[in-house]
Amino acid sequence: MLVPDISAQLSSILADLKYIGPEIWLSLLFLVVLITDLLFGRNSENLCRIVATAGILFVLFQDYKLVALLGGQGRLAFGRMLLETELSVILRFIIDVGAFILLLYFGWDEQLKSHPKKLSDLYSISIAAIFGLHLMTLAANLLSIYLAIEMVSIASYLLVAYRSENAFTAEAGLKYVLFGAAASAVMLYGISLLYGFTGSLGLFDANFMPGLLNINKAAAAFAVVLVLVGVGFKLSFVPIHFWVPDVYEGASTPITAFLSTLPKVAGFGLLINILTPFIIEPAWKTFNFGLFISVIGIITMIAGNFAAVMQKNVKRLLAYSSIGHTGFALMAIVTFNAEGIKALDFYLAVYMLANIGALMLVSYFTGITQSEDIESYKGLGLKYPAASIAFVIILISLTGLPVSAGFSGKLFVFSAVYGAYTVNHNHWLLLLTITGAITTVVSLFYYIKIPLYLFLKRTEIAKPTPRPSNLLTAAIIIAVALLALGIFPNWLGSFLS
Repeated sequence: MLVPDISAQLSSILADLKYIGPEIWLSLLFLVVLITDLLFGRNSENLCRIVATAGILFVLFQDYKLVALLGGQGRLAFGRMLLETELSVILRFIIDVGAFILLLYFGWDEQLKSHPKKLSDLYSISIAAIFGLHLMTLAANLLSIYLAIEMVSIASYLLVAYRSENAFTAEAGLKYVLFGAAASAVMLYGISLLYGFTGSLGLFDANFMPGLLNINKAAAAFAVVLVLVGVGFKLSFVPIHFWVPDVYEGASTPITAFLSTLPKVAGFGLLINILTPFIIEPAWKTFNFGLFISVIGIITMIAGNFAAVMQKNVKRLLAYSSIGHTGFALMAIVTFNAEGIKALDFYLAVYMLANIGALMLVSYFTGITQSEDIESYKGLGLKYPAASIAFVIILISLTGLPVSAGFSGKLFVFSAVYGAYTVNHNHWLLLLTITGAITTVVSLFYYIKIPLYLFLKRTEIAKPTPRPSNLLTAAIIIAVALLALGIFPNWLGSFLS
């Protein structure tokens, strides 16, 4: 009796393999980088880096091919475990572009390069994390959701604690593990409740939503909120954000750049997958996701931006600002329409570029001052004008001022939210828009601190120290790209749509 069923399942799996080309190549890339490290030992660092970056470029090509293969149609694959959509491909493409930049960045950071074991292991761990991030954008089953998040979490724990020679870094790694374990346990409890209520793990299974509709509303809402805790840990929205400042400050700066960008992109993809079956079910009135996400978004924007104003450490400032950006991006989710999702794609792409560029320049100036405090930047603007001007352009984009890509991204999100408000007159959407505008103004007060110390604060004039050019060159390219995308946002918008 089982033979025909097994044969049909194998045929289905083989037919679905072509839809996970990027993930197949990522898994092979992980093995190749790992074997390269084992074969060449301590001398394998540069070779592992070359293999990893070249492999990510090939994965990007696979992402591009997948768009044509899907043809704008969604598809449930591998026994309804994964949901392949054009959105998931776009988010994976954004992740892979960021991953390529970060893999180069790892080898340019002086503190990270000083690790006694070198960076070969770091590249293989990063590839494993990227694979997990891909799965997060695809997951459509409670089991695949949990496995994807855990894969990313375990890799992230290792990345944060990779340099553990000082107590603060070790503390950051331990704090990240403890918060992550707690969030994982809460999420797993929510998953077990949903499975008990519905008898199904698949979000798009025929009996999943009917099962939830037939149970106590409070119990169903409680289970859903517990699952969202696990997603919130990756997105770092309030109140699951307490780990962010210490972990971002304690980790190596390139690792901070990784944690503050790529998991957020994947986390938003996962959040959309989880919300979709509830949004498309007209009978679902148990839990108002629009109200829940609106309140979380408003609180997150306020908490992140106002806390950033008081920071003196650049990495802590960018940590709190990343929380604020999460709250702003949640505005696009609340629209629950295609325009909002397109705005989200654009916003996440330009935020990723700007945040990585900002942290590259943090690494650059840390090499000069041996400090991450903003006050150490005093007077450096005239000594290192190229790096300082690039920093200002990137901060302008993070703030969302004209004519940067950040301004276009925020404008698209505001337009999508206001468009949704004109249709359904939901006052929470209007409140989100007002909060987003106010916190954007607040962000100007802490982002402007850096140009203020670079150019307006005076210090004794000393001869500039020659610096490696790789970080500076990459940051300048990112700054120019942000200006170009601000002037011509359709270049990126048409590509992502």
